[in-house]
Amino acid sequence: MTYAELHIKSNFSFLEGASHPDEFVRRSGELEYAAVAITDRNSLAGVVRAHGAAKDLGVKLLIGAEITPDDAPPVVLLATDRAAYGRLARLITRGRRRAEKGECRIGFDDVAEYAEGLIAAVVEGGKGLGSYRDVFGDRCYLLGELHHGPDDRGRLDRLTALSRDTGVPLVAAGDVYYHVRERQALGDVLTAIRHGTTVSGAREHLRPNAQRYLKTPEEMAALFAAMPEAIRRTVEIAERCRFSLDELRYDYPEELAPKGQTPAEYLAELTWTGAKNRYPDGVPEKVRGLLEHELELIEELRYEAYFLTVWDLVRFARGRGILCQGRGSAANSAVCYCLGITSVDPERMDVLFERFVSRERNEAPDIDVDFEHQRREEVLQYLYERYGRDRAGMTAEVISYRSRSAIRDVGKALGFSPEQVDAVAKRVERFHDEPDMDQRLRGAGVDPHSPSGGQWIELVDQLVGFPRHLSQHTGGMVMTQGRLSELVPIENAAMPDRTVIQWNKDDLDELGILKVDCLALGMLSAIRRCFELVEKHYGPALTLANIPEGDGDVYDMICRADTIGVFQIESRAQMSMLPRLRPRCFYDLVIEVAIVRPGPIQGNMVHPYLRRRNGEEEVKYPSEAIRQVLHKTLGIPLFQEQAMRLAVVAAGFTPGEADQLRRAMGAWRRPGVIDAFHEKLIDGMRNKGFSTEYAESVFEQIRGFGSYGFPESHAASFALLVYVSAWLKHHYPAAFTAALLNSQPMGFYAPSQLVRNAKDHGVDVLPVDVNHSDYRCTLADEDEPPQNGKRLRLGFNMLTGLAADDARGIELARGDRAFRSMDDFARRTGFSRSVLSRLAKADAFESFKVDRRRALWDALAQDQKELPLFDRMDLQSEAELPKMSPAEEVLADYRSLGLSLKGHPLEFLRSGLDQDDVATAKRLGTLPDGKPVRVAGIVLVRQRPGTAKGITFVTLEDETGTANLIIRANVWKRFREAAMGAKLLLATGRLQRQGRVVHVLVNRLEDLSPRLEELRLKSRDFR
Repeated sequence: MTYAELHIKSNFSFLEGASHPDEFVRRSGELEYAAVAITDRNSLAGVVRAHGAAKDLGVKLLIGAEITPDDAPPVVLLATDRAAYGRLARLITRGRRRAEKGECRIGFDDVAEYAEGLIAAVVEGGKGLGSYRDVFGDRCYLLGELHHGPDDRGRLDRLTALSRDTGVPLVAAGDVYYHVRERQALGDVLTAIRHGTTVSGAREHLRPNAQRYLKTPEEMAALFAAMPEAIRRTVEIAERCRFSLDELRYDYPEELAPKGQTPAEYLAELTWTGAKNRYPDGVPEKVRGLLEHELELIEELRYEAYFLTVWDLVRFARGRGILCQGRGSAANSAVCYCLGITSVDPERMDVLFERFVSRERNEAPDIDVDFEHQRREEVLQYLYERYGRDRAGMTAEVISYRSRSAIRDVGKALGFSPEQVDAVAKRVERFHDEPDMDQRLRGAGVDPHSPSGGQWIELVDQLVGFPRHLSQHTGGMVMTQGRLSELVPIENAAMPDRTVIQWNKDDLDELGILKVDCLALGMLSAIRRCFELVEKHYGPALTLANIPEGDGDVYDMICRADTIGVFQIESRAQMSMLPRLRPRCFYDLVIEVAIVRPGPIQGNMVHPYLRRRNGEEEVKYPSEAIRQVLHKTLGIPLFQEQAMRLAVVAAGFTPGEADQLRRAMGAWRRPGVIDAFHEKLIDGMRNKGFSTEYAESVFEQIRGFGSYGFPESHAASFALLVYVSAWLKHHYPAAFTAALLNSQPMGFYAPSQLVRNAKDHGVDVLPVDVNHSDYRCTLADEDEPPQNGKRLRLGFNMLTGLAADDARGIELARGDRAFRSMDDFARRTGFSRSVLSRLAKADAFESFKVDRRRALWDALAQDQKELPLFDRMDLQSEAELPKMSPAEEVLADYRSLGLSLKGHPLEFLRSGLDQDDVATAKRLGTLPDGKPVRVAGIVLVRQRPGTAKGITFVTLEDETGTANLIIRANVWKRFREAAMGAKLLLATGRLQRQGRVVHVLVNRLEDLSPRLEELRLKSRDFR
């Protein structure tokens, strides 16, 4: 008995289906179905995942969707061919574009308009069945779905009669929601979540039994024993559906080429013109050869329109003054360099174009372009306007359940109290999925071995990883020559003027569809703003291209790990590596960016490289060819390109085969692919005279970092921004800090740490003031000229809760005439008492020679004055107000700005900490290795990298600086409540010193947050 299931909702029918698309495909293969259809509600979001699994398993997949018209019964539409699929995608697009995000509004007339070539299986008969028959003709069927209900025989008789009366053939289906019956409980929970109630409260919405699973063909035949032709018709329909997603062909927009020129001709023209601009003294022979090779391959593979599109958007951005830079694989392209897309000079780098585009790989290139994060939207809207909403869309991102969200939703659905749910969820760490759920329940007073507690654990485990909704990718844009909406449905995003396709990055990769990543990078915003400040105050017009390379003082600063605020090398791990690697040139920065990554760490490449760099280990090469590949990294493969070149020179791989090897090594790759490459690599290296032992070691190195290794080209693009940001920090610290503050949120450190670091570097930081501050932070030029450029005035953008319009209103009202008093300020701005109070609490009226408390008193009095009557008088209260203590001033600053220029909260706790023998962060730097220490501070950062084997890195701040903690998994577990929840943390342990790098290896933690409460410091000040 053969059978094809035609009606399945996966978990991409959000909060309905209780199994993943690939689980349905795998199970249907086990049941030896003739075919299986994924038919999510008004969506094709899950079909690519099913497609990949079906190809691996040899299962025939039907592509379709359940469409729910507002004025007709639901209908399953299945694509018979490519044209029909395009109509289905356009139908879904129309319904989605009419509605808000996540909704769909379709009418029967819409279905009729796009009906050609689609098979219609009507879910519920009755009044609308005849209309479907009239539109679809012999492509119309009536779905019969039986689930061991109380009257299956009677239902089948009624469906048979309806089929006979209307002439619409009856076909069997399962109305499936989960691949195995054991998922029924999760299905019920999803129903409760969808309706915002508990499982017991959702009874009217729950299915009466667990029969919505994939049944065996024999079980389906038994259900339809009285109508066997309904089973046979499932196979008939499957045979009529010949469409596969492999048929999708992607055509990139070609209109950028001028009339009379092909895209290839225009690309070549732009490239050679750019080459002359890049190399005014003549294009080097090496570069000329690269360009000729790349242009030939680009034309052969028909990617020229793609390159033109990226060139066009970069041209647009620069025309608007938006700083941007291409990176990633594109930096392997000499063409991209000459087009101005990337800044990596192929003459300086050993680029490998096949890492980016190759004949053998047969996969789309992927160019990443970083734009200023606060202006990237201009670029996205340009693409929408240029290509239209039917030809351009953002890539989707699937937002999936993590432990904390799953715990909350399942707990509520099972009827646990809000207090219990909140207590469990708050105990879950953000670093990873929760492996100790039973302990989290027990800590919240829930017995994990009780029936309800055990069910909570089991259902959370099932729900983690389920898609919750579609969101937007960070910047992936897809543009097409024809209708994008015939390739994939397009829907509205939550953000205004954004539309999103229903597939994510992995789906596009699976189908070979090109996208351009228009990414937002905060450091570009900061660099551009710093360039503007430097030009305004000091004269030089700086660009990414004219920053002087090789500045020894800048490299000295980097070697000291004095890199707070510097792009990429400000993290704990990078700052620990810098004094050990000691970069002295640009290529050292390329290595620094790449070496602190999971790939080199997991491949055991970091320590051998450092030993060789320090002369502690001899560098040997088994052949001259391998020396050519690895000499820049002392015989250690740190980059993906090196892994590929090793396969080429040592084993005879073609460049394309080498890239396939790199991809096959990734953990995400499907099982079984690696073995063939392993044999080819080992045999190839033996044939070239290398030992089996060496060949195996090379294979293991490539396996060690596979898809986690960093491309050299990517590292080079980032290294440029590393050096530029470090150069700016060293030479123009005030301008650099102002630019960072004006570009928030971004980077690793909060504004308070950036300001503190600037002050440590001699920058005079001035407070927010209504007579001197602008909306953004500026370099101070009031009263007296800047002293060596080291005076920074904080802007109104630093104030918590002050609207941008109000901040700019202060600038406008002030003009070139300073405010004289609170009354004058209130009259000229027209601000309400609440805005005046907010400014007073921030001590922004200091230039009036009034303290914070007096300013607040006067602000509160403003609404009671009849200003027109007293418009020429400044009214001052005679009330005597007590002065605020230094601690109160600091705490008030933190509440208003998140920082204080007057002091640090721990100054006022230091006497007590001294009594407890708690060292300051500054003193740690003077203590010997191995000394027992205690240190306390405000928690700034908690980090647990995936390669850290459970170790958590924590940074504390006190009044003298920062202290770095290493907390092993067993210590974290012992003191988990304090480790996770403390705002003020006391750590006891031993000092660890490696050169200038100092850590505390912690063995005990204590939460000192109550001491902050004694100072009335609110938690939001330190988030």
